[in-house]
Amino acid sequence: MTQLILEQALNGLQFGLMLFLLAAGLTLVFGIMDCINLAHGSLYMVGAYFVAAAAQAADSFWIGLAAGVAGTALLGLLLELSLFRRLYRRDHLSQVLATFALILIANESVRMVWGAQPVMLNAPEALAGPLDIAGFSYPAYRLVIIAFGLAIGVLLYLLVARSRVGMWVRAGAANREMTEALGINVRGLFTAVFVFGVALSALAGGLLGPLLAVQVGMGESVLILAFVVIIIGGIGSVRGALVGSLIVGTADTLGRALLPTLLRATLPADTASTLGPALASILIYLLMAAILFFRPQGLFPARA
Repeated sequence: MTQLILEQALNGLQFGLMLFLLAAGLTLVFGIMDCINLAHGSLYMVGAYFVAAAAQAADSFWIGLAAGVAGTALLGLLLELSLFRRLYRRDHLSQVLATFALILIANESVRMVWGAQPVMLNAPEALAGPLDIAGFSYPAYRLVIIAFGLAIGVLLYLLVARSRVGMWVRAGAANREMTEALGINVRGLFTAVFVFGVALSALAGGLLGPLLAVQVGMGESVLILAFVVIIIGGIGSVRGALVGSLIVGTADTLGRALLPTLLRATLPADTASTLGPALASILIYLLMAAILFFRPQGLFPARA
């Protein structure tokens, strides 16, 4: 039982850190640039497809990952220059309608190019097996994902909170006119932030591709979790996105693994088998409601 809990806790950590890669870009665009981008999950999906196609062409997962992330970032740049710059000054309803249309366009475009069947993306052969740590066996590839997530988290903290560029971005979000009057190119900064967020979502899609099915519509369910993360953590807060991602990832993974087992110990088997998965699926939403009851602005609001 202890080994099961430890394994599921690591799975939750890995899932939470990948949610952080997705939620970090979303909270930067939503919290700093005040733009609701429902198509962020579709860019995650497109990134996974780009990585799978590039990895198959190059016969190398790492080359495919780099090429897929770069290709998705370029697509994000084109979208920002052609569409999102027009949406920044529009109301949230216009942003929701436009980005929802992008979801439909992305799904149909992927279906036309790659078909409706899932696309295979294999992990590197060197990381395909388990790694033994003090008698505990855990997949090596999942440990690499955890390392990636932690490294990106540290990089984002240093970039947003400790660098001059991060200071410019925060200043532009707080008072765009004054920042531009001081000679800062806020439009270029916002473009860089958007492209960086798209690259993070593509990285998450590429890294999770070997664990999940690369298929049409894979971004919608993850997008919902990403919004839950930024609401729990606080809109616009990278630190909040990290903490919220870890909470959601751990709660969701441990809940789905352990809750049905715990219910079987106290309830009849038929009731437990029906109630367990249902409660596990709504656990993170109950957790979000409980956190917002005590902290309506989230755990770490950006402008607290």
